[in-house]
Amino acid sequence: MELNEFIKNFAEQFDDTDASEITASTEFHELDEWSSLTGMSVIAMAKTQYGKTITGKEIRECDTVEDLFNLIASK
Repeated sequence: MELNEFIKNFAEQFDDTDASEITASTEFHELDEWSSLTGMSVIAMAKTQYGKTITGKEIRECDTVEDLFNLIASK
């Protein structure tokens, strides 16, 4: 799993946010489009793309996209 690939997959979970706005240091909770539904999409992406199970609580504990990447990579 590579960070750039993860950022691309993460950005695909958003309909209205331009993918170029999302980087490793993006604080994703601050994005206008972030919602609990998007969080559920990220949980599903982690399972289908990477075979990893994460929880909503774990997502809430992450600040940046890179934090989320590290969480999934550590599983």
